[in-house]
Amino acid sequence: MHAKEAADLLGISQRMLRHYENEGLMVVGRAANGYRHYTPADLRRAARIRDFIATGFSTREIRAMAACLSDDGAGPCSGGIDKLTQKLAHIDRLRADLDARRAAVVDRLGELRAALDKDALVD
Repeated sequence: MHAKEAADLLGISQRMLRHYENEGLMVVGRAANGYRHYTPADLRRAARIRDFIATGFSTREIRAMAACLSDDGAGPCSGGIDKLTQKLAHIDRLRADLDARRAAVVDRLGELRAALDKDALVD
């Protein structure tokens, strides 16, 4: 399958497919004319990479989980549960930080509105 067809099927750009390859996440074969040729296994690997990126993994983190990208073995990848658990903990920390920031903004907004309302009553 050619790059455009592969990208369309995966719902990503051809540039993103090249990025996966440039980051060492994929090795794609070439047709006789030099164009990239994606096999069904390449498409499954690219879909896994796309899905990991969509859940917040960096290409560096994905590269460290190379076993999770291939079709080798029928079971879960080595360390996959640990990496996903770590990512979930990281997301939870970020979420808690954002919740605290949001609460601080809501409090400050309430203070400012109250001060404006008080000033309006004095005038």
